[in-house]
Amino acid sequence: MGFFSKLSSWLGKKPQAETQDADEAVLEPAESSPQEAEAAPAPPPGEEEWQKELTLTLRQAEPKLSAWLAILLQGVDKPGPALWERLRFLFSCLEAPTAEADRFVNEFAKWLDDMGYAEVEEFRSELQYRLALALELEDEEDERSRLLIKLTEGLSKTREQIAARIDSLLSSHDKMDDAFWDELEEILIMADVGFEPASKLLAQLKNRARKAQVSDSSAFKDLLREELAQIFKTPKTIKAVNPPEVVMLVGVNGVGKTTTIAKLAYRAKMQGRKVLIAAGDTFRAAAIEQLQIWAERVDAGFFAKGEGADPAAVAYEAMDRCLAEGYDLLFLDTAGRLHTKVNLMEELKKVSRVLGKKHPGAPHRTILVVDATTGQNALSQTKLFNEAVGVDEIVLTKLDGTAKGGVVVGIALEHAVPITFVGLGEKMEDLRPFSGEDFAKALLT
Repeated sequence: MGFFSKLSSWLGKKPQAETQDADEAVLEPAESSPQEAEAAPAPPPGEEEWQKELTLTLRQAEPKLSAWLAILLQGVDKPGPALWERLRFLFSCLEAPTAEADRFVNEFAKWLDDMGYAEVEEFRSELQYRLALALELEDEEDERSRLLIKLTEGLSKTREQIAARIDSLLSSHDKMDDAFWDELEEILIMADVGFEPASKLLAQLKNRARKAQVSDSSAFKDLLREELAQIFKTPKTIKAVNPPEVVMLVGVNGVGKTTTIAKLAYRAKMQGRKVLIAAGDTFRAAAIEQLQIWAERVDAGFFAKGEGADPAAVAYEAMDRCLAEGYDLLFLDTAGRLHTKVNLMEELKKVSRVLGKKHPGAPHRTILVVDATTGQNALSQTKLFNEAVGVDEIVLTKLDGTAKGGVVVGIALEHAVPITFVGLGEKMEDLRPFSGEDFAKALLT
């Protein structure tokens, strides 16, 4: 049963009479100690007065997570028993097991204590993000709107590079004639789409315009949005794996592999999975220590053998531990010293073979991490790693700080490897699922 149907069945039909706005509703919070950061015990059976008021207000609210969270937080401005009770109440409304609610509350309370946050407004965004993951609400319209806003902000430099020039192009051409297409190709190449991908995109846009029987330049943006959304469509794949799932991360040094692993592990933890992170980059100075720090921060398991160890041996023994201790998911870091690329690629192939022998089907996914600020280098890195070990998906980091975001289009056109996540900042919540449709909207707003 979906989120909204669960809530609807629990709350019943929304009254037809005019109701008070959820944001204006006043709820009396349960008494709490403002300084308390430990999770409170679950409330005793039976419906308390605040629960009755909360139920009534939820029935009157707009059906989306942000509205429900606004209600939950009415009168609660600090972490403590009042907040923990209300979060547990939300989980119970969704028929989520009590153990899941307790785990969420305890982990969030610990995080608040570690971060030193004492006011709701300091952590409200993080709380909504965690709830969206834990309650499988990331596809909800409100969360998608939050992502679109974040993506639009992150693409500001790229949009200046592309959209402003396209607007200038449209203002100087009434028709999509040869001169129009030539100038557009130059704009795309300057935005780091790449020469070959730009040529391919132009051919596809011309074909789309011909089929739609339009030549007026005023229709161009709609054509481009439609084409970009189509480019980023990914084919259906088999998601089921023989557990534990094994994910190998590859990429050159400096692209953000370590923090990406931490963010992916964090997402998986919020979704209730038991995660192990293995330090397979055994040659880069401090790589193991950095990864261990991140594993501790996100409360994931950690495995390492020490600097200079054989990466294949690390993979083998990490797989042993996963199987023995019942982990759901293994993230394996790998080296990225591209100056010895022949040796590096052979090493990655060996690691992949060892994983497959130890656990048939592993690695189930190989994720390439690329830095959007490197522009054309990102295209060449995709080619290199894809030819060597086969790349299943791409995480594109640092998209918020570059004018070279056009490389996203180049990667999709030239290599047909799905881009699954984009990095839009330093926070854990800033690694967000990639949507081609949202990218097109954000780029051409």
